[in-house]
Amino acid sequence: MFRSRRSALVRRLWRQRCAAAGPEDGSGALKAAAHALFKKLKDEELELLVQAVESRGACESGCVWAPRGEPRGGPKQALPPQVLLCRLYRWPDVRQPHELKHLCYCAGGRGGCGDAAALCCNPHHFSRLAVPETPPPPYSKVSCGPSWPDEPPFPGTQLLEFSYDGGHWRDPSLSRSAAKDGCWCKLAYWEHRTRVGRLYAVHEASVNVFSELPRGSGFCLGQLPAAHRSRAVRRARGKIGRGLLLSREPGGVWAYNRSEHPIFVSSPTLGPPGPRGFPVLKVLPGYSAMVFDYERVGGAGGRRLPGEGPCDPHSVRISFAKGWGPRYSRQFITSCPCWLEVLLDRPR
Repeated sequence: MFRSRRSALVRRLWRQRCAAAGPEDGSGALKAAAHALFKKLKDEELELLVQAVESRGACESGCVWAPRGEPRGGPKQALPPQVLLCRLYRWPDVRQPHELKHLCYCAGGRGGCGDAAALCCNPHHFSRLAVPETPPPPYSKVSCGPSWPDEPPFPGTQLLEFSYDGGHWRDPSLSRSAAKDGCWCKLAYWEHRTRVGRLYAVHEASVNVFSELPRGSGFCLGQLPAAHRSRAVRRARGKIGRGLLLSREPGGVWAYNRSEHPIFVSSPTLGPPGPRGFPVLKVLPGYSAMVFDYERVGGAGGRRLPGEGPCDPHSVRISFAKGWGPRYSRQFITSCPCWLEVLLDRPR
């Protein structure tokens, strides 16, 4: 690559930074460390990095392989490449590699480079880990229970409905051949208590659930029927954007928040149930959480949630932008405008 072309790419990269040097970085230390790393990248790696940071992760880009040697940011600091670039382009407060998680499509997380001396440092191949918040006092306005829709469902919709079969609550619209067709989960999209569209079967190891995504495939909520939506639903749908990435990984199922607004997750394996149901975890933009742990589910049968009815113990519920539970005015997920139900196939 001509020197002028490479210099132009470096300038573009530096303009995209989101972090200024903090007091602990020293004067110009972050810039010096970044430019030292850029010099070590091959031409094609530099171009991939530009693509990733300029699209802000909207398009899935390839791995950016960098030497494992830690570029020095000053006499008192040494940052691994992935931490340096994540601090520069995504989270100014990230400090250590253990704060980051490889996303499922990153070959670096699977040792895909084949070179032990190199690692992936693409900042959009990482997420941060969501942790439970300290519970505040319960919301003072107590809901008397969820309200049912005043009108019958429109074509392409279905009211909340379950059946009890052999000690487990199941959605009756799930095909009995679900375990035979190779899918590991099915997705149902809900608006309050009404399901919109058909179940979406997931066969690949990961799936995008989104409203707007420049490039990519998956479960597009923007294509579902749009008749007679309330203002609250329309506002919430406008916040889904890039949505989330759902992936089946060793040990469990992970959700990565790709949108610009929080998502809220509840499942039987996030913690013991309280008087109002299972714990609800807030997952901020750019963060990931293991939303279902196969080892923790045990042999629990169906459970009836307060105010909501039965819940499949092999399911996850995810609300877009709006939370529910003791800390919110919405006490039940069926009061949330837009939410997703993940119906997991039972591992054999």
